[in-house]
Amino acid sequence: MAGLIPAGAAMTAAYSAAAVLGEELSGSEMLGGLAASGLTTGSALAILPLARLMSRYGRRPGLVAGYTTAAIGTTFCMLSAITGCYILLVPGMLGVGAGNAANLAARFAASDLAPEEGRARAIGTLVWASTIGAVVGPSIGLGPAKSFAGLLGVSVLAGPYMASTALFVSAALIVGRYLRPDPLVVAGGVGGTGTKEGRHLAEAARSLIGSATGRLAVLSMVVGHIVMVGVMTMTPLHLRDGDHELEIIGFVISLHIIGMYACAPVVGWLTDHLGPLIVLATGGLILFIGSEMASRTNPEDSLGIFIGLFLIGLGWNFGLISSSALLVVEFDGPERVRVQGLADLGMTAAGALAGLGSGVFVTFSGFHTLAHNSALIGLFPTVAVIMMVIRSRRPSIR
Repeated sequence: MAGLIPAGAAMTAAYSAAAVLGEELSGSEMLGGLAASGLTTGSALAILPLARLMSRYGRRPGLVAGYTTAAIGTTFCMLSAITGCYILLVPGMLGVGAGNAANLAARFAASDLAPEEGRARAIGTLVWASTIGAVVGPSIGLGPAKSFAGLLGVSVLAGPYMASTALFVSAALIVGRYLRPDPLVVAGGVGGTGTKEGRHLAEAARSLIGSATGRLAVLSMVVGHIVMVGVMTMTPLHLRDGDHELEIIGFVISLHIIGMYACAPVVGWLTDHLGPLIVLATGGLILFIGSEMASRTNPEDSLGIFIGLFLIGLGWNFGLISSSALLVVEFDGPERVRVQGLADLGMTAAGALAGLGSGVFVTFSGFHTLAHNSALIGLFPTVAVIMMVIRSRRPSIR
């Protein structure tokens, strides 16, 4: 939890400035969205290498590697803002994605040693720990850090990345020093080295595909990430079109992050007591309502965006925790880590495509259409759960 707080702040500070900096450097909304989507693309690229590292050596080496790579990435972003070179921003945000991948893996570290009846609550508690850093990250990056960069005589948008670099380094040092003993090693989840790892991943993929519960969990993660990333990526530019100040954009993203993380312990408790399927279906409804509110808000207004982005974050939270709990229950042993890595890969890859596609979509169709279509996609978990319940109650015919 102590490592996740600065890492969460670093990630959201970097992300909140990416689309605006990308547009400022390139003069294109599409390229601005491309830069911001580098976070989810980089996360997708980093997840399997981090999963392999963890399955061989434990959680601690994987988390440290992810945060260190992210610190290098934010340094590239800072140099991009200072030099005015857009090309440095894209690989920089790819590096930040490795920090996001580490944050995602950290939630499973919470469940490694948790009792079976409290795994969802353990996951939710660690997700909640992200709130403190993640919420203040955009406000720090687009507030004091921006002012600090101005005092140094460099681009104000270099400020968020100065802060992010220091925060990611702090996270790496905290985890490297204090995450002992390694929870995955104690839980007996370390195993498989060398050339066998590829075979183990293939076996995990077959297990995941062959499990109806596993498929539902992963597809729900994918849908939630598509909606969340697609709408959030273009929200700063939508508000910028309405002449809102950077501080307002930072507050909107912060409220969205509150929705993503703050209620996680409650969602974990609900998952343990009501069951993951009910929570999963509820999350789909919340995604739908939030996206529809965002789609009906004009650029010069902000209230609908504030509420809509909060609800999108909350719906994502419902889906992530309930889906993660389904995976933890469905799989065990060393296979669990590999399945978790594959699930996160599918989720972040979908988010990366959503981030890339959102810029193109908004260029040709507008933000309102993007948010409305995202609302329809967000209903998938609800429909899938209803269909699963109907099938389970339908009498078999012999």
